Amino acid sequence: MSTLTPHTSSSQPYRVIISGGGTGGHIFPAVAIANELRRRYPDVEILFVGANGRMEMTRVPEAGYRIVGLDIMGLQRRLTPKNLLFPVRVFRSVRKAGKLLEEFRPDAVVGVGGYASAPVLLAATSRNIPALIQEQNSYAGLVNKLLARRVNKICVAYGGMEKFFPAEKLVLTGNPVRREIALGDRAEALQFFGLDPARPVLLVVGGSLGARTLNLATAAALPRLQAAGVQLLWQTGKLYYPTAQQEAAAYSSTGQHALEFVQRMDLAYAVADVVISRAGALSVSELCLTGKPCVLVPSPNVAEDHQTKNARALVDQDAALLVSDAEAPTRLYEAALALLGQPDRQQQLSANIRRLAHPEATGAIVDELEKLISRR
Repeated sequence: MSTLTPHTSSSQPYRVIISGGGTGGHIFPAVAIANELRRRYPDVEILFVGANGRMEMTRVPEAGYRIVGLDIMGLQRRLTPKNLLFPVRVFRSVRKAGKLLEEFRPDAVVGVGGYASAPVLLAATSRNIPALIQEQNSYAGLVNKLLARRVNKICVAYGGMEKFFPAEKLVLTGNPVRREIALGDRAEALQFFGLDPARPVLLVVGGSLGARTLNLATAAALPRLQAAGVQLLWQTGKLYYPTAQQEAAAYSSTGQHALEFVQRMDLAYAVADVVISRAGALSVSELCLTGKPCVLVPSPNVAEDHQTKNARALVDQDAALLVSDAEAPTRLYEAALALLGQPDRQQQLSANIRRLAHPEATGAIVDELEKLISRR
């Protein structure tokens, strides 16, 4: 096993590689970590490594960071010729990651999950470069589970993760959330989205890729929302957006808007009175930090039904409402409209969900990263 000599001296800035992606649930925590590093060390050099064709290749540059893409993809669950290329792509990606490490000479590597983190972490740990994993969910991702014994530290958002990872490497930090997500200004948000300050606002987010159940239920509810005087910010995801845009167009004059992707989530949260959301780890962390009354609709298409577990953790603290994916077509907008008409209940849910936030999570992860670098 070779060792890559660290570049760092007392006069040189830190150099860190952050790898992973695929969905916003991986990308935005990665950007939050990068932002905290930059806040502490303005001259830090950060390089992201993602997977070609995935959303990190556009979202990371939009956040102001350089990214390099690897030609990597996951195994398909069904039998397909693409799986025959998987070993070749892994080999090529590990080789390219190794070259990136030799050229960039990082002091540490962070993996946030997703296909692209595997080659980078494999290459880094084979060179004795300090490596840290950040696991967002209550059910660990495949890449993180496979690489857990090779890395130095594993930062998690939920207790009980020793069933997936070596207990001695675990640090319970919570999920990193971009600081600015809770700093949006309502007046600016009303102007930004073109909304009426006198009427309630419902925000619907189905994750960065969209959610079919939420989109279908929202499309069906447009007449009810208009009749109730409710304004809508509806993040649809790329696939459903053309249809949703046409469906919402007839109601746009009353403040109902379909959006492919919400770039300014800080403003969306600032203006929303109630949020309908999936229960992914990042979404839950953002809702806790922003203190938003919410109706959670867990995705049924995730490992070990972990989104329902995420949602139950809030419901058990009277911090959110839950509607199952199967019940959403009939119950979702009944619950959301009822909550919009109950300001006292909104305040109660808001107070309870704020208590579950981990505003220090990003700082705690960077603390662990600093420790790894200083020990090297």
